[in-house]
Amino acid sequence: MKIYVASSWRNSLHPAIVHLLQRCGHTVYDYRHPEPGSNGFAWESIDRKWKEWSDEEYLKALDSPPAIHGFDLDMTALRACDALVLVMPSGNSAHLETGFAVGQGKKVVILLDGETRPDLMYKMAQHIITRPDQLFDIFGEPVN
Repeated sequence: MKIYVASSWRNSLHPAIVHLLQRCGHTVYDYRHPEPGSNGFAWESIDRKWKEWSDEEYLKALDSPPAIHGFDLDMTALRACDALVLVMPSGNSAHLETGFAVGQGKKVVILLDGETRPDLMYKMAQHIITRPDQLFDIFGEPVN
């Protein structure tokens, strides 16, 4: 199965979830390492002062080659996946990716973090879980 893991760059659990799903024999898209030798897209690759951008500067940056390439990598993997795992906490992009997956009829699993604000629309997911080991019940045990 092809699985897209959506989360935040600040989420320290993300790498462990990618590894867990890979150990279960799945092909897992890792936006932090989307292709060999790549550490994924970062706004800093466009401008170190990206946090100070005006709306106009942000819109211009969306059309820059690094942003276009990063978006294309993520969207290609998102379109090709069979399932998406949203690992909380996460931000806007991960939630947009999750909404896309729901709209495409893909299996969606949300892994809560104990601090997630209740959200009614999470009911769109097929599974809402509270512990990483519950992913084994959904995606299978590790393969040897």
